[in-house]
Amino acid sequence: MPRSLKEELMFTGMMAGLMVIVMEGYNIAINSGIQPGYVLDVLAGYPLALIVAALLDLFIVGPTVKALFFKFIFKPAWKETPIKIALGISCMMVLGMVTFMSLFGVIVTFGFHNITWGMYLHAWILNFCVALPLQLIIVGPICRFLLGKIQGHIDANAAA
Repeated sequence: MPRSLKEELMFTGMMAGLMVIVMEGYNIAINSGIQPGYVLDVLAGYPLALIVAALLDLFIVGPTVKALFFKFIFKPAWKETPIKIALGISCMMVLGMVTFMSLFGVIVTFGFHNITWGMYLHAWILNFCVALPLQLIIVGPICRFLLGKIQGHIDANAAA
């Protein structure tokens, strides 16, 4: 888990960066198919989606999830392990981020005035079904591993 603001920013950047690129590719593939120009379409939408995701993570979803988790779910008496805490927060983060980023994606794709609750719900379900396992099985472990390596490097330099 991040121990400082600098580590929090690095971890958020890694997490959002990987989740956004995969989810951007997935959403373009299910909406338009994989056609010539697919990679360019993914790369064209990536910067704005990454900025929105990072801002949501840092200022809305992340603080809300952590406050709710540590107030209502986490019980120190349970002797929670760091991995249980990480998985609990990750699941809640996916719920929050899918809720906001699905709305963002539907608005960008169809325009604000052309969306319906049905379109949004369809996008939310499809995104949740991919984002949760992606976060728990691939992206989360990769980012936690990389953060651990960074922290180990920082600790080794501090001890030297």
